[in-house]
Parts: sequence; structure tokens; C-alpha cells
Amino acid sequence: MSAAQVKELRERTGLGLLECKKALAEASGDIEAAIETLRKSSGMKAAKKAGRTAAEGIVAIQSAPDGSLAAMVEVNSETDFVARDENFLNFVQTVVGTAFEQRNNDITLLAGGDIEEARQALVQKIGENISVRRVVVHEASAGVVGGYVHGNNRIAVVVSLKGGNAELAKDVAMHVAAVNPQVVSPDQMAEEVVAKEREIYAAQAQESGKPAEIVEKMIDGRIRKFLSENSLTEQAFVKDPDTTVGKLVSAAGAEIIGFSRFEVGEGIEVEKVDFAAEVAAQLGN
Repeated sequence: MSAAQVKELRERTGLGLLECKKALAEASGDIEAAIETLRKSSGMKAAKKAGRTAAEGIVAIQSAPDGSLAAMVEVNSETDFVARDENFLNFVQTVVGTAFEQRNNDITLLAGGDIEEARQALVQKIGENISVRRVVVHEASAGVVGGYVHGNNRIAVVVSLKGGNAELAKDVAMHVAAVNPQVVSPDQMAEEVVAKEREIYAAQAQESGKPAEIVEKMIDGRIRKFLSENSLTEQAFVKDPDTTVGKLVSAAGAEIIGFSRFEVGEGIEVEKVDFAAEVAAQLGN
């Protein structure tokens, strides 16, 4: 069997990595036969729910008191109502606690064992698809790790600093939650992203009718502005717009090593259903 087959089976059933690999092995790599096998197993009810899009849910962070370690996860549900359910919240704490204890950045390692059993039991209990979508762990080497969770548990950020303290890390994390930079500093922006922006700005500038050398200066200026607006160190600090985040951190004798930002449901495509058309189709109109 291939990794792609395992991925497809997981997406179609919503079941765990180990269970899907076992079913595929028993079915000699035949996905449809594997699905039939899974339908006959105890995971049947969970599999039935897997076709629904789980784009709601919450994010959570567990941090070490000394700022040496922090784990962050996103766990999804189908509805916001379930995301507030006590059973769901307890499951999320189990997931983030496990990631913290294992110092585990690999989501596939959380896809089996006790976590998967608890997930399937929760799906059967509440009747919605539940998925552990993302996990990240930050460890401090010569500084501190700090986190911030927005009040509604839909946005969470973990920041790693070299030097500094927990309060500074939390302030930077709060800024990242509000402004959503793409990278720490301009030099970290992917070349393909810059190239695409340059292509767009070039097309816009060409329409100005200005000389080529002026057009090139216009493009360079817009690229600098793009990098400044999307780089954490160059952004105006939300709590004090008169200084940048980079200057704030430098003044404290610290350096930003990295950050991770999770926002519930970002990047998940939710199918929009035209209920009137659906009803009409069912009535044969």
C-alpha cells in the first residue's frame, strides 16, 4: 500500500492511521474493500460521520511553568455548539496534554492508541465528526517559550525567544494573534512568494506609462512595503504603534526565534449547500 492510499482512506472514513493501515493491508491495498472491512468493525459509526466537514472547534496550549516548553493543538468539530461541550473540551485537553508530555510535533503519532480510541468514543457519543488537525511543540534552548490564546479559543500563538522573559513572549504572541504576520523577518519570506508579488506589481506598474527605470523603482518600493507589512519584526507593535516588534524585542536584549499561529478552520474548504436546490432535487423538480 502507498502513503497516498492511507491518506485517502483516512479522509474518506475519518478513522485513525493505524486502523486504516491495517484495513488496507488486509484488503491488499484495495480501498473499497478496506472501507467495507471498516464498516463491519466497531469504527462504523465514526466512519459514517467522516463525510461531514469539521471546520469548527478550538485551539489549546499547554505550557511549562518555567517557559521551557509549550504544546499547541487544533481539534475540530462540525459545529460551534459541540466545541463548547464539556466532553469535547476534556478531549482537547487530553490531546494537548499528550503532545506536551511526548514533546510530539508529529500529528500521525497522535492518530492511534488511546487518543484515537477516545476520539471514536466521542464521535459515537455526540454524533459529530471530530478530528485532531494540527499539533506543534516549541522548546526553549537559550530563552523562553510563551503563548497566548484569544478569549474565544479560536486563535492561539506560541512564540520562541532567545533571551527575554515570559511576559515579553506573551506580548509578541498577542501581537501575532492580532496581526497574523507570515514570517519572522523579511529574509525568511519564500522566494516564490516575493516573485509572485513582483509579477503582480509589475503588471500594475506597466499600466502607469512611466519610464522603465521609474517602474522598477515603483516595484521595488512595493516589494519593500509588502515585506514590511508581513514580517513580524517590521510590524508596528499593537500595544505601542510607535515602535516595531523587532525594536521592542531588541530593547529587552532578546531575539525572536520563531512562532506558530493556529486559527480554527483556516484553510478548510466548507461546502456551501443550497438547501432550496437540495430539497427541489429530492422532490424531483
